[in-house]
Amino acid sequence: MTKDFDHGITAIDTGFFRPCFDASHLIVEHGRAAFIDTGTNYSVPLLLDALRARQLAVDAIDYVILTHVHLDHAGGAGLLMQQLPNAKLVVHPRGARHMIDPSALIAGATAVYGAEEITHSYGVLVPVPAQRVIEAPDGHVVDLAERELLCLDTPGHARHHISIYDARSRAFFTGDTFGLSYREFDTDKGAFILPTSTPVQFEPDALHASIQRMLEREPTQMFLTHYSRVTDVTRLASDLFVQIDAMVAIARVHARAADRHTRIADDLADLYTSRAQAHGCRFDAAQVRELLTMDIELNTQGLEVWLDKSKH
Repeated sequence: MTKDFDHGITAIDTGFFRPCFDASHLIVEHGRAAFIDTGTNYSVPLLLDALRARQLAVDAIDYVILTHVHLDHAGGAGLLMQQLPNAKLVVHPRGARHMIDPSALIAGATAVYGAEEITHSYGVLVPVPAQRVIEAPDGHVVDLAERELLCLDTPGHARHHISIYDARSRAFFTGDTFGLSYREFDTDKGAFILPTSTPVQFEPDALHASIQRMLEREPTQMFLTHYSRVTDVTRLASDLFVQIDAMVAIARVHARAADRHTRIADDLADLYTSRAQAHGCRFDAAQVRELLTMDIELNTQGLEVWLDKSKH
């Protein structure tokens, strides 16, 4: 499933987990193109299908840009690069080594999800040759047929995270820094959003600062990996700030509890459910929790890692 937007931007559903959960974005400029985030190995045929549907050859892709190297964003990068003879891989300097040698990335993900789940959901990661990797520090500009894509260092969700600003569309491609907004939660009030503190590098102060830094460019739209375009940027940013603070408060309340994980997860579920229902979502509490099960669990883990690091 794909959806075309103005300024040559297309959202491609990567097929990960459920429909409208995980997106790759294609930007086309004067017959040249770039992917931002790739999904998993199983997403690669869908990305190639999107090229064919737009009558783009594989050698028209100049760049594969990764917001960060978590596997739902970057797991398919190596396999995709094998199909794109002219493409360079653009990634945060902290993430580059994990694309060249993904062994540590696989080990870290396996510790969180388990080996069987990694193979089932992501496949076998393919290394990217070092000579095809471009490190993108803060301020790096990707020149896509003279269309400048500005890479900003945006930690908070992960320390190896960049967000990409496209002045042509006044849009950021935000990976996970601008949170998660699943289309099932859209109402007449617009999009619903929540932060993601996926382990192991959640830093609430840095996340606040990264969001604020993006707002300073006055974007009119954000393209999220989960899931695609949102436009009520100022309201959604405010919602994220409130929830980041609420999540931190929940974690601190239960910091010393023997059943800390369960208590944090339950309070996060209550937080998201109450906000979703106030937003006008049609789901009851059980349905909200079911749709957000993965995110509640990962956010709980992220908060726990942050708590443990804060002790030191």
